[in-house]
Amino acid sequence: MTTVFTKIIRGEFPGTFVWRDEHCVGFLSINPMAPGHVLVVPIREVDHWIDAEPELAAHLFAVAHTIGRAQQAAFDCDRIGVIVAGYEVPHTHIHVIPTSSMAQLSFANAAASVDRGDLDAWAEAIRTELRSAGADGVST
Repeated sequence: MTTVFTKIIRGEFPGTFVWRDEHCVGFLSINPMAPGHVLVVPIREVDHWIDAEPELAAHLFAVAHTIGRAQQAAFDCDRIGVIVAGYEVPHTHIHVIPTSSMAQLSFANAAASVDRGDLDAWAEAIRTELRSAGADGVST
């Protein structure tokens, strides 16, 4: 069965993208733990992250690293947190979250909804920093 993430990747459901390359995408969470919360998702459906080929897993984390550096520059935060849980959607994804405290790294704190204008502004701030860093996979 096709996952909600695949439907976002294909454009069947809306998504606010900051990254796209031949292996993965990065888009803003609609239930963010903090402003600028991005999900890095492989294009190919892989349920459990440990089932991804080592090369794909390494690529996902490299992209998360690149996006995290852009988030650090774009947002007033102390650290960039990363969570790989895999229970919410059966399609591997890395949560990349600008944080100012450990308390922000809890799904209990995820927003129930977010304004489309906020998503667009956060995405543009991240894309601007990615472009400034010379990143190759920046979405338009």
